[in-house]
Amino acid sequence: MNTFGKILLFALLALVVIHVFPVLMVPVVLVVVGLLAAGALLAGGLAALLATGLSLVVGVIAVALVVAVALAPIWLPVLAVYGLIKLCSRNGKVAA
Repeated sequence: MNTFGKILLFALLALVVIHVFPVLMVPVVLVVVGLLAAGALLAGGLAALLATGLSLVVGVIAVALVVAVALAPIWLPVLAVYGLIKLCSRNGKVAA
């Protein structure tokens, strides 16, 4: 086969590919749409997990604050006595 025949064959093949291009793009478009849908589902699931985790953290902090406030009559005087003892006691260092 000579060079002219090869060029003619490739030109004919290029015309066929250009003519059939929309048909070839249908699976590509379907795959892209499927990947976009999967990405949207993944993002929605990630947002739900993030919201659940955030609400759980806020709940734990709220419970810790309630416990701290409920136990304040116990730990505030203990903390005051501890601070007073530390203030009055010497730890062996001489102030300059």
